[in-house]
Amino acid sequence: MKSSYNLSDKFDFSVFLPVIFLIIIGLVGIYSATNNNPTAHGAFLKQSVMAIVAVSVFFIAYFLPVRIIRIMTIYTYIFSLIILVAVLLVGKTVYGAKSWINIGPIGFQPSEFAKIGFIFIIAYLLTSDKRNPNKVKDFLILILYSLIPILLILFEPDMGTVLIYVSILMALLFWSGIDLFYVFVTLSPGFVLFSSFFGKAAFILAMIVVFVLLLYFKKNIFINISILIINMSAAYLFDFAYRFLKPHQQKRIQTFINPTSDPLGAGYNILQAQLAIGSGGFWGKGFLKGNQTQLSFIPKQWTDFIFSVIGEEFGFIGSVLIVILFVIVFVRLLNIAGHTSNKFESLVIIGVLTLLITHFTINIGMNLGVAPVVGIPLPFLSYGGSSLIVNMFLLGIVMNFYKHRKEHI
Repeated sequence: MKSSYNLSDKFDFSVFLPVIFLIIIGLVGIYSATNNNPTAHGAFLKQSVMAIVAVSVFFIAYFLPVRIIRIMTIYTYIFSLIILVAVLLVGKTVYGAKSWINIGPIGFQPSEFAKIGFIFIIAYLLTSDKRNPNKVKDFLILILYSLIPILLILFEPDMGTVLIYVSILMALLFWSGIDLFYVFVTLSPGFVLFSSFFGKAAFILAMIVVFVLLLYFKKNIFINISILIINMSAAYLFDFAYRFLKPHQQKRIQTFINPTSDPLGAGYNILQAQLAIGSGGFWGKGFLKGNQTQLSFIPKQWTDFIFSVIGEEFGFIGSVLIVILFVIVFVRLLNIAGHTSNKFESLVIIGVLTLLITHFTINIGMNLGVAPVVGIPLPFLSYGGSSLIVNMFLLGIVMNFYKHRKEHI
């Protein structure tokens, strides 16, 4: 008798296989980037071990009972807050941010692991029968839960990771079907603040956009005036916030606006990455043959600038292959989220998708010089065990939900 069991109906290889290929490409890039760098001795071996651990974590998450995943939601959030507080007290400062905790020879980034609890708790609050996020009170509770980890990460300070958390929050609010006005209220101050980086003209244009959108939402005059004041305050506080940033963070903003303003300082990585990618041409210079890579012109190129290594040694073809593999993963995750019957599970998948897309977009933008250097790794490729393990755990949860996507729980 022929079995009716269909493995592809329980396990999506179109997500898993591209991710495995990305991990392998990342290992190749890390090997090349550290080959002639004595300060990175052992990085390739460590990442290889972490890759094995991460794949194991993926399958552990895949086989977890769905009931356990829901129960662990509040506990993962509480654990996230504990480790985020701990890193402020006993953490190690790296590149100006107190973002690492060392336990013996092992170090990890709490803000990476806290992403799990953040995605879970926001998805839970947006689907709880006890709360309606379209009501002001429940919406404010949701924002409070979101702000606690975000503020703790700001205290490190790690602006790049804050961008990831805010992006996840915005995507989950939108996907949940919440009133778009609340999304607008949450997002508009950041939009105006970012616009003010580019001068008065950009600030005025941003305020015009905010005003037009307020007219579209047709709220009462008190609400409209309050939101305009909040947005104007966000822009006027820019100078204060800018002075609050550390010198290296100020340099990053200046370099983002004009990379050539400090070609030997904050702009150095961007310019060298662009040179490496551009010199790779169509086919690339070949494995272990990239001048920028092998001479280590980009400091720690095996982390945030791993894409430039691939671009130089494997050229346009290698770079496009990476983009295609990511796009396949993104499209499949979106498809799975749309066909998952349980709203909580669908929101968690969208949270994971947003996490990966935001990392991908910012990191590639950093390497191409169209985004500020904010210390965001490229998922599955950049050196770093914390990021790889967290991403694979979350993908394991997604595959777990995929396995149960047709069930009404």
